[in-house]
Amino acid sequence: MESSDLRVFRTVAMEGSVTKAAAKLGYVQSNVTARIRQLEQELGTPLFLRHNRGMTLSAGGQTLLGYADKIVGLLEEASQALASTLTPSGPLRLGSTQTAAAVRLPPLLADYYRRHPGVQLSVTTGHTQFLLEKILHYELDAAFLGCPVDHPDLLSIPVFDEELVILSPAEVSSLEEAVTRPILVLSLGCSYREILESWLQSNGSAQPVIMEFGTLEAIVGGVSAGLGISLLPRAVLRATGKENAMRAHEMPGTANRMHTTFVIRKDSFVSSALKAFMDMLPDPG
Repeated sequence: MESSDLRVFRTVAMEGSVTKAAAKLGYVQSNVTARIRQLEQELGTPLFLRHNRGMTLSAGGQTLLGYADKIVGLLEEASQALASTLTPSGPLRLGSTQTAAAVRLPPLLADYYRRHPGVQLSVTTGHTQFLLEKILHYELDAAFLGCPVDHPDLLSIPVFDEELVILSPAEVSSLEEAVTRPILVLSLGCSYREILESWLQSNGSAQPVIMEFGTLEAIVGGVSAGLGISLLPRAVLRATGKENAMRAHEMPGTANRMHTTFVIRKDSFVSSALKAFMDMLPDPG
């Protein structure tokens, strides 16, 4: 069993399609198909269930994926360890919620790059569960998440203390009026969405009209245009420059604060690039 075959297998498992996996890997489709079949023959068990919508992992494939994640992750860490020097360099793959990426990270990343121009920075945005999966599968070195993380393989470090507010159009003068409006949210898995829906339910509010948006910018644009309300850090109001178009309503109770956390695998190799970044993380106080 070759490590390259395991990389091909993982990619097919994640993409759910030989065609998509081949495009991502830069291989011809027949090569990917042949390597999966060879792996199945070598192991003596089917790894995928093939159907007209693509491919899903069999029970044996699920078992192999767990080992493949560990093996490929360790190989990548070994490569990083051997290439690591005292001067931060090489790739640094970060993940972030859209809110942190838009409001908190730009000054931090700009300062880091000025100090360490030899590092190839990349930032992937998404909701919490998406980013967690990326870290657990060794596809990200670390990520900024909008909630504490309780997982045996992960270390969670608080970095930003956020005051959460309900943002409404400027003409909405009270919280009571605001909660009657549609709520504008990101997809399921977004921490702010979960907090807002739970808070509305606990306060006996009627089931709100929910409108899903793909980006933070679209939510802010919808609120400022009068479409509805959203729960976001107060810092978003200042960062977007829309103080005149939106109003911030303080939330009573204990649901009005959240720590953005920096999450890494406990067993990850801390490269010079990652260590230098972690040394620059703010203390939430």
